[in-house]
Amino acid sequence: MRKVTIIGAGPGNPDLLSKAALDAIDIADVVIGAARALAGIEVACDVVKCELVKTSEIVSTLTGEASWQRAVVVMTGDTGLFSGAARLTEALRAAPDVEVRVIPGVSSASFLAARLGRPWQDWRMASAHGVACDVVAEARQGGRLFLVTSGGRAPGELCAALAAAGIGDADVTVAERLSYPDERIVQGPAEEIAGQEFNDLNVILFDFTECAQVAKGSAEAATRGSAPAATTGAAMAAAAEARPGADAPASAVAGERPRDAALEKRAAHSRWPYASSGIPDALFARGRVPMTKQEVRAVALAKLRLSASDTVWDVGAGTGSVSVEAALLARDGAVWAVERNAEGVRLIRENAREFECGNVFAVAGLAPEALEKLPAPDAVFVGGSSGELSSIVDLARRKNPRARFCVPCVTLETLALACELFAGEGFEGFEACQVSVARAQDVGSHHLMRAGNPVFLVSARGAGERGDGALKGADVAGGEGEAR
Repeated sequence: MRKVTIIGAGPGNPDLLSKAALDAIDIADVVIGAARALAGIEVACDVVKCELVKTSEIVSTLTGEASWQRAVVVMTGDTGLFSGAARLTEALRAAPDVEVRVIPGVSSASFLAARLGRPWQDWRMASAHGVACDVVAEARQGGRLFLVTSGGRAPGELCAALAAAGIGDADVTVAERLSYPDERIVQGPAEEIAGQEFNDLNVILFDFTECAQVAKGSAEAATRGSAPAATTGAAMAAAAEARPGADAPASAVAGERPRDAALEKRAAHSRWPYASSGIPDALFARGRVPMTKQEVRAVALAKLRLSASDTVWDVGAGTGSVSVEAALLARDGAVWAVERNAEGVRLIRENAREFECGNVFAVAGLAPEALEKLPAPDAVFVGGSSGELSSIVDLARRKNPRARFCVPCVTLETLALACELFAGEGFEGFEACQVSVARAQDVGSHHLMRAGNPVFLVSARGAGERGDGALKGADVAGGEGEAR
């Protein structure tokens, strides 16, 4: 019987490894983990060290190699807090002649609490590591929220979203590189931390207990929950009087107009106070970065068929015009705007701020590599692929076999490739259309229609079944602190 020990290494400093973990490492033939998890762990010269992160790769390595008897898999953080330990344990226990045990480590939450000299039994736990997180919705629950994050911009972007929602007075603690010699803890209101950058290895503690806006919302909710019995009775009577087969009235109080909270919020705070797509190009910061034009944008978003809670990828996002419009439609979801051009990334963030889209997350990088750790998409817009369209589509379908796609094509070569791809096996609902726009321009005292280049929109959706491959985060065996 071969033995695998999965250990939690704590926030990162190897000094925090437990004696049981060190004993397991001392007798191991193989030690596996991410580079950061293995850093500082000393092993004998005859012990194999493997830098592996994905659960599937670890399982394949351990089940396919017969020369080892004792293996250790090192995971950052604690094995029970946003860790891949449970998935790895299940997979290994399914293998023949493999015995698995788990040794927990110090979590970043408990370590931060110790640093602050505070208890943490009342903290809510959430993750924004490779998954979308609606921090505004979390804030409205009140209390204290401990958040595992992903990337150095995440704290600033999350705090910016809070500030845009009127919750800039939330008390925020950002802890970067916990347990390391260069550890740093920054505290202040969300409105001060908004826009700041931190080391990629960070966690956040939000305290919403004293937020005026959160308290106001709670009071309003309580008021709505204790509505007079007469109002409730009117609603029941109106519903009862509805003709057979008809929907009950949206509002049972006579003369009351149904209200859309999301639309009211947009009207109150956004530069575009309308429910329709097609924001004028002039409202976006553009620079010299390509931008999908107004009319093409509106048709493309119609093809994507977005819902309020969708997760959207905007690949080759340019200035972020599509990202912004998608974010306004998917207010309760998230838009991941991937762009390789540094100027484009800056413009995406600027435009997201201007339109108060706290659910737009700019990702600097080249697809498909930059897409690996993104959450599974419901809809994918590929504004630029750098010749990697097939790889981008394949990766999206691996994460969600039912994802919806829309690809704008300017050249005939791209059009041919997109049509061949989406009209083929594995897709359904194939459509291709041409968008040709002509705009009136002044010519003396008259106007002349001046045509722009036609754009072809190719769209389809995956025909597969959504199963285990549809991950809402990266399939990694790393713990809570891995690659944040």
